[in-house]
Amino acid sequence: MSVIVSIIIPVRNEEKYIKQCLDSVLNQDFPKEDIEIILVDGMSTDRTREILQDYINKFDFIKLLDNVNKTVPYAMNLGIEHSTGKYIIRLDAHSYFPPDYIRKCVELLDTIDADVVGGLAVTAGRTKIGKVIAKMLSSPFGVGNSRFRIFSKSGYVDTVPFGAFRREVFDKYGKYDTRLNRSEDYELNHRIRKNGGKIYLSNEIKFTYFCRDSIKGIMKQGYQNGKWIVRASKLIPGSMALRHFIPLLFVLSLIVGLSILFTNFTILKILFSFELFAYALLNIFFSLKQSKFRITYFFWLLILHPLFHISYGIGSIISVFNLFKKEESIK
Repeated sequence: MSVIVSIIIPVRNEEKYIKQCLDSVLNQDFPKEDIEIILVDGMSTDRTREILQDYINKFDFIKLLDNVNKTVPYAMNLGIEHSTGKYIIRLDAHSYFPPDYIRKCVELLDTIDADVVGGLAVTAGRTKIGKVIAKMLSSPFGVGNSRFRIFSKSGYVDTVPFGAFRREVFDKYGKYDTRLNRSEDYELNHRIRKNGGKIYLSNEIKFTYFCRDSIKGIMKQGYQNGKWIVRASKLIPGSMALRHFIPLLFVLSLIVGLSILFTNFTILKILFSFELFAYALLNIFFSLKQSKFRITYFFWLLILHPLFHISYGIGSIISVFNLFKKEESIK
């Protein structure tokens, strides 16, 4: 019998999350005889492979591939090349999925004019600070107007998390860009839309994504995201949305604003003071809203918002500087 759905899961050092992810996939209400699960491991150094092998020994529709390049785009392309399904669904090892996830994705692809469909990401944390970080990442102030994070209405969008694809999408528009270590989803979805394809977000499809569980972890993620957003924009102009560059502009304004404090430019000082005041008001408003007036959450959010924005912006600035430095060295 031919496979209808190929599920591809890139993994690397996911011993804390992969079991819950795989159990949620195996508990889907979609017929198991119609799916294959392709695990692409980036040469994990923890217990991930041991856990994966246990599942492979039990289920003959689970495959394991080695990803010696260790990046997600390589993992996805390798999985696509070894897949046989009519539909290809990318899942993330840091996530788990309700029993109707695959069925709803397939039903939507069967009935709607779209090349890619996806759902809403319910962000969760496993520790106390992780739960606060999850609230920040679910706020428009924390992550901008990313519709799949802020529980938007169903409709056509610029991107969806992970995504369920018609197989012919990759023949028509190409696979993942292996020059990118991050932001590969945004770039692929941009390429699809640029060439006439459609991406649809359904608020009836949901999954849970586990965010970083420490301040160091979320700042590192913010820095890396900011860095790769700039690199992706350099490699593929127009692939990133305006919201991705707001932290860059914010940090630049802080640098300029702090420097003019030692000058006599009164108007600029007033403008800078107004910017800080406006940011503080927005921070207080969204921190209160997301914390639901829980004092501990409120104060942590007041700290986390600027830490995340600044680390993201610094990543972007350093990436811009490195790109200019590289171009100058070529000259």
